[in-house]
Amino acid sequence: MMTELWDPAVEIAIDNGDHFKSITNTRDALAWLMTSWPKQGGKTFAAARRACIEAIEGRVDASAAAEAFKEAAAEVGILRQWR
Repeated sequence: MMTELWDPAVEIAIDNGDHFKSITNTRDALAWLMTSWPKQGGKTFAAARRACIEAIEGRVDASAAAEAFKEAAAEVGILRQWR
């Protein structure tokens, strides 16, 4: 089981937006989705979870998991937007 680093990492807001966390790989993303996600359910949440599982199993590239995670984070308003 390979854990590829995401480059660039996906940054999300935590603690009501007071702090940020860098998600750097698929396993961390899946753990965050399953334990700390602000709103489970929904189309992008399910797609991100599925993409992470498939990446861990080696069926899709880690970049697909990173993109799906980024879309899910944007949907729930926790993706850190660089200005």
